[in-house]
Amino acid sequence: MDLSLYITRVDLLGTFVFGLSGGTVAIRHRLDVFGVIVLAVAAALAGGMLRDMLLGATPVIALADERYLLVAVAAALVAFFFKPLISRLGKPVMVFDALGLGLFAVTGCRKGLEYGLDPAVSVLLGVLTAVGGGLVRDLLVTEVPRVLREEIYALAAFVGATVVVVGEYLVLADWLVTLLGVSAAFSVRVISVIYGWSAPRSPWL
Repeated sequence: MDLSLYITRVDLLGTFVFGLSGGTVAIRHRLDVFGVIVLAVAAALAGGMLRDMLLGATPVIALADERYLLVAVAAALVAFFFKPLISRLGKPVMVFDALGLGLFAVTGCRKGLEYGLDPAVSVLLGVLTAVGGGLVRDLLVTEVPRVLREEIYALAAFVGATVVVVGEYLVLADWLVTLLGVSAAFSVRVISVIYGWSAPRSPWL
C-alpha cells in the first residue's frame, strides 16, 4: 500500500477517536448539540492541521479532504446519541485520548519522515500532532490542558513516535510499526493513569 494512503487511513481513524473525546468532554460540560460538534471537530482536526502547517503542506489535509470533517462530525454525533454506551468505558475521555495519542503520534512522525525530516524532529512533530487536538479542546472548555498537568500525556505520544523511528530503522512492516507505536503510547497513558504516575512537579508547590 502507498505510504501516503496508509497514513491517511490511520489519520482518519485518529480523527474519529479524538472526535469522540471532544464530543464526550462537551457532553460532560452540558453543551448543546452544536457545542458538541464544535468541540469534537476542534479536538479531531487541530493536531493534524498544526502538523501540516509546520510541514508547509497546504492546504492542510483536513481542509483539502472533506472526509476529515465528515468523520469528525460523525464522531460528535456518535458521542451525542450514544453517551450511555460510551460511559460504560469508565473513563471514556482517557481511553479515547490514549488511543488518539497513539494514532496521531504515529501519523505525525511518519509524515515528518516522509517529508525528509530528521528522526528527532519527526518525533517532535508526532508529539505536537498528538497533543494539539486535546490542547485546543481543553482550552475551549476553560480547562487546564492535560498536556500541561502532572499526568503522563505528552510522554506517551513521545514513546509512540519513537517506536515509529525505531521501526523505520529496522525496516519493519508499516502495519507492525503502527500497531507497536499505537500500543506503546496507549499503554503508557493508561498505565500512568491507573497507577497515578505523573511528571515531576515543583517542590515549592
